[in-house]
Amino acid sequence: MSKITNHCGFTAIVGRPNVGKSTLLNRIIGQKLAITSHKPQTTRHSILGVKTDSCGQIVYVDTPGIHTRGSQPMNKYLNRTARSALADVDLLLFVVEALRWTEEDEMVLKTISNYGVKCILLVNKVDRVKNKQELLPFLSEIAEKSSFSEVIPLSALNGANVSELEQKVLAAMPEGENIYPEDQLTDRSERFFAAEFVREQLTQRYAQEIPYALTVEIEKFEVDKKLYRIHALIWVEREGQKNIIIGKGGSALKEVSTQARKEMEKFFGTKVFLKVWVKVKKSWSTDSKSLHQLGYGD
Repeated sequence: MSKITNHCGFTAIVGRPNVGKSTLLNRIIGQKLAITSHKPQTTRHSILGVKTDSCGQIVYVDTPGIHTRGSQPMNKYLNRTARSALADVDLLLFVVEALRWTEEDEMVLKTISNYGVKCILLVNKVDRVKNKQELLPFLSEIAEKSSFSEVIPLSALNGANVSELEQKVLAAMPEGENIYPEDQLTDRSERFFAAEFVREQLTQRYAQEIPYALTVEIEKFEVDKKLYRIHALIWVEREGQKNIIIGKGGSALKEVSTQARKEMEKFFGTKVFLKVWVKVKKSWSTDSKSLHQLGYGD
């Protein structure tokens, strides 16, 4: 009886901001690893999601959206982080939005073309297209933009065609032994996810400017037998932003803390005691030294 071949490799999920890359990672892994919101540039770091089954192991790399906006240190960091994930992978998943092709999509295509890595084009958010006949000419048009190995319309939100995608990804992986233990889902620490869950609540709740002017630092992370004690510090750039986040009588900050704690308890599978503060660090997002100190280093 012949031995079943095991496949293992790396797959980077790339695209412009807000096309659903993180939602796709969460759908494939079956657990929330990447925070999401309707705002662009919610993802700030590369996150590995490990999917293991009887046929092998695929390590998915979720990346920040490659974008043209701004030349500030934070923008440069996000683009650099995304590009650094492209060098040593076996496959690229290039995500675009159904019925929409932008200047930034063109920029992503030019960027990934330089790496010579096999690429599957994913047309996401097809659940939003009421008349599916409109998809056919769009799919034909973008399929001709490059020599994609596959073009797959899907919905990361409801899972349409995601199983088909996973089969195609597995088939594209080289033969080899698994890299990570079977029960490992990611390379990131619990401390990292604690900060992300706080930042997610802030990103979802506030207007366009504030989410880009804040970051979250975990000052304390202690594990008791039945309780995680976590102290989180929210950094903003101006006193006015601090006041907005705290809210009248601290009500806004309390709500953020409550919802973030609930997300942590689901993720960690245990009770969480969460305490949150807000402090001002002027122009942290435009200062390279401050960015590095707050975890945005290479």
